[in-house]
Amino acid sequence: MPEDKKPAAKVEPLRKTRPCPECGKPSNREHYPFCSNRCREADLSRWLTGAYAIPVADDETKAYYPDEEN
Repeated sequence: MPEDKKPAAKVEPLRKTRPCPECGKPSNREHYPFCSNRCREADLSRWLTGAYAIPVADDETKAYYPDEEN
C-alpha cells in the first residue's frame, strides 16, 4: 500500500466533553475542564482569594474529638 493511501486511524478522545464549570460552554481539551484560559484563570482567582472555602465549626473548643482524653 502506498504511503499516501493509508486508512485514517480512528482516535477517541481521552475524556468526554463536558460543560465548562464557569460559563457552560463545551470544554476544550487544552483547558479541560474549562472552555478557555479566561474561565480557567477566573476559577484559579477564586481559589487564590479564598472564595472557595470549607466551612468549619464556629467554636472549635466545643468540637468533639473522640481520640483525645479529657
